[in-house]
Parts: sequence; structure tokens; C-alpha cells
Amino acid sequence: MPANTLYYGDNLDVLRRYIASESVDLVYLDPPFNSNATYNVLFAEQSGEKAASQIRAFEDTWTWDEEAARSYFETVQAGGAVGNALEAFYTLLGDSNMMAYLAMMAPRLVELRRVLKPTGSIYLHCDPTASHYLKLLMDAVFGPVNFVAEVIWKRTSSHNDPKRPGRIHDTLLYYGRSSARIWNPTYQPLDTGYVEKVYTYEDERGRYRLDNLTAPGVSKGVTGEVWRGVDPTARGRHWRTTPQELERLLADGRIQLKKDGRPSLNGYKQYLADSKGMSLQSIWADIPNVTGISNEKLGYPTQKPEALLERIILSSSNEGDVVLDPFCGCGTAVVVAHLLKRRWVGIDITHLAVNLMKYRLLNRVGESVTAEYDVVGEPTDVEGARQLAHDDPYQFQLWALGLVGARPTELKKGADKGIDGRAVFFERGPTDTKHIILSVKAGTHIGRHFVHELRGVVDREKAAIGVLITMEPPTKPMREEAASAGFYTSPWGAHPRLQLLTVAELLDGRRIDSPPLGQVGQTFKKAPRAAAAKEAHPELPLGG
Repeated sequence: MPANTLYYGDNLDVLRRYIASESVDLVYLDPPFNSNATYNVLFAEQSGEKAASQIRAFEDTWTWDEEAARSYFETVQAGGAVGNALEAFYTLLGDSNMMAYLAMMAPRLVELRRVLKPTGSIYLHCDPTASHYLKLLMDAVFGPVNFVAEVIWKRTSSHNDPKRPGRIHDTLLYYGRSSARIWNPTYQPLDTGYVEKVYTYEDERGRYRLDNLTAPGVSKGVTGEVWRGVDPTARGRHWRTTPQELERLLADGRIQLKKDGRPSLNGYKQYLADSKGMSLQSIWADIPNVTGISNEKLGYPTQKPEALLERIILSSSNEGDVVLDPFCGCGTAVVVAHLLKRRWVGIDITHLAVNLMKYRLLNRVGESVTAEYDVVGEPTDVEGARQLAHDDPYQFQLWALGLVGARPTELKKGADKGIDGRAVFFERGPTDTKHIILSVKAGTHIGRHFVHELRGVVDREKAAIGVLITMEPPTKPMREEAASAGFYTSPWGAHPRLQLLTVAELLDGRRIDSPPLGQVGQTFKKAPRAAAAKEAHPELPLGG
């Protein structure tokens, strides 16, 4: 299995085909789930007649259909604890969406256990709507003995939920593959209230608290000896360290003496500045969720903060280990793993997510990152692209837009008429935003009217550039219509205002002729293209 790989496809298929047994050190997964739906919807029985369809980004519901029923029967037929658990769930839940969710998760969890090393760990991120079911399912897959912790992540301070307490937390179900799992002690910042209450003393070194110099129990060794006139055994205790070390601590000003010069048993000075913090607990209230004002915000509704993944990865893996996220979404786990010098594998079923991960890595790491990972499952030639367009035009559109660094305008109904995607660049600063409008046509019947319509949209939107991506080569009238639109000039040079790109050209490396594109609120670090523009259009001046 090559490390640092993005896979496009169903994670169950990818796990079975590509990921070797006992090859992964840490799994983090945040399976899509419609936590905003009501219990009446989640537990409503379904007819099962609806055909199984590909799950798209943001449409994070599971439905009891043919695919879910097939997954259920296959798992039950395999027998064992997992099959027994699903049978019990079905008795309780019937043909409900919640049952579909559990039936689809079961074989994926079985595969994730297979790929984990004996020293590996898994963190399943969920909300209280499904956490109790998932914990039972995880017990069946990994064994109750390998349950480590249920971590509560306080993702927000408050939430207005009518007729119920505000729901402000998510759950992380943490299991090990075995008792040999990796665990690196990590620490949380001390609570301000705790500091004020406990660190009540202060000297020239700073704030400190007093702790006991002794521990319960009598020792016949050196820690039970009399030190500076005090016999700890008389009180049924012993020194926490040797008299020699106590002398060193005293010389360093870390032991408080009584007026008579004898040490106080409760006289060890622990300074706030020396504290690593509080050892990691099962309630994490110090990591806020990604909000609209966060510089991490990508517009992906299930995005998790990098600090959350950093804590998980640092606690349960080491540098060089392999981190796997089978429901990548916008790729927080992948990006954090890369920054922390771990190898990684990311899987997602939408080209939107895969492309977003690519550009997020580019923004966070830099141009060099493109040579540090592989992508599996995307079209690599025109025939593959043509097949994708035939099988799923929506995913073809996302894939094509991703090749040029653009993002779709809408994921649901109501998209801007004539606009499939947008890209932006910042001409003279972060507030001087210019738009590029994109239209994608996968069909074989193309003509001049497509270019004419795009020109109208560019004018209507006051965009800088319009791009038409086609499967087939543009006709001569299409090229003439595009040429008649003229050029847009910028500090990087002159750029055709209407540009025609074919899938073959995109696969060959051609991209939009424009200033450096900005993606998800950031500007790519690319060299200015003024020289290339001058070479292509020597008759035009550089600059705008």
C-alpha cells in the first residue's frame, strides 16, 4: 500500500482492494450522518423500493434501500458477534434509516479492524443520536475489552434547541486493536478557575502551589530516612524521593521550610510555569469548533478543527506512522497528519471532497506537496473521463472543475443559471476579488451558442474571465466567438476573456490562463505568469 494516497471511491471497496491487513497505525472516521433530522425521520420505516444511489457531499443521510438491505444480510450471514449485533438492532429498529446507517457501517468497521496494526487505534466521531448504537457495534467488532474511552468534545458553548437542553457536544469512541495500542501522554491547558483556586502563592519565580513531600506507606530504604530532623515513618509515610534529591530541590528553592528550619511535609513548591498542563481527560472543552470567523473555515458543513485532529494524532501515533481517514470530507485528518510528519491515506466518494483535499494540502503545505502523494480512482485518460460522464454527470462536473482549481456554485437545486463553477483571484490585495465563471459540458453536441451563453453570463456577473470545459474539441465558430470577447489584463499580463478547454487538454496539464487562483479564501503561491502572457500575446501591454 503506497502511503500518502487519496482514493476516490466507496471506502468499503477501497479498503478491500487496496489496504493491506495490519498496515495502518491510526484510524479516524467521521461518518456522514444527518444529525439535524428528527427521531421521527430517523426511525421511520421505509418501503425499501427506492434505488440505491451514490451518496454526495453534504447530503449525509442513510436510507433503508436495496444496498442497505444487502449489506445487512451479508453481514448477518457471515455470523459472529457483528452479525448478532445487527440482528438485535433490526429487532429494535426495523427498516429504518438508523438501521440502514448501522448496516452500512458494520462491514466498514470490520475492514477497519482488519487493516489496523496490533498497536493501532481507532477514533469514531459521532453525535449522541447514534453514539449508543455505534458503541455496541464497536464492541462487537473490536471486543469490549478493547474499548478505551468515550471522549466528549464540547464543540460550542451554547445551542438553542427548542424544548430540550442545548446539544453542544460530539462523541469520540476510542478503541484499540489490542492492549498494545500506542499512547503518548498529552496534556490539556489548565482551567483558569483551577489555576486561580490552586496556585495561590507567588514569589519572584511566579505563581506556585504547595504539594506533599511524602507519600503513604513506610519505607525501610533511603526514602524512609530522617531528613533535616524530620522522620516521615513516624507519620506512617516516606519521602517521595531520596534525601540527596531533597537537598537539591531545597538548594533550588523548591522546598519551603518552617521557621525552625525543618521542612514542612506539605512544602514542595510546584510552579505554574513548570506545569505541562492537565493530563488528557475524557472531556475536551478547550477546542472550539470551526466557525465563520475561523481562518480554517472552508464552507464544508462537517469540517472539524485541526486542533482536534492534532490531539488525536499526537496521542495515538508517532512520526512516520500511517493515519487513515475513510470518510475524508474536506481532509482535516489528512492535512494534520501530513503536517505532523505522519503518512496518510484518505478516501472519499465524491470528487468534490478529493479535489478540496488536494487544494487544501496545496495551501497548507505548498507546491512541493503535489509530488508527495498519489491519487487513485480518478480518470487518467479521455475514455475514463467519458465513462465517468456517462455514469455520473454530476461527479464528472466536480472532477473537471477540480482539475482547474474551481469549486461548484451549488450542490443542490437552485444553482446560478449558466454557472457550474467559480474560481477567484486577488488582483491587488485580499479585498480586490475577481471572479472566473465556469461551464462544463459533457455531451457530444456542442456549438457556438454555448460560448455565446457563457459570454452573457460573464457580462451579467461582471466576471473577469469565462471558461467553457468540453469533452469534445470546440468547433471553429466556437473559437471565433471566444476570440471576439477580447482579453482581460492584469498585473500578470493579458488573459483571453473567454477560454475553451477540453478534457484532453486538462489531462495534458493545460489550465486556465489567469492570475494565480485563490482557493478557499487563500491565494496560491504561484509564480507570476506575465512572461508567459507576453510570449503568447506580444501585441498587448503587460499590466492593467
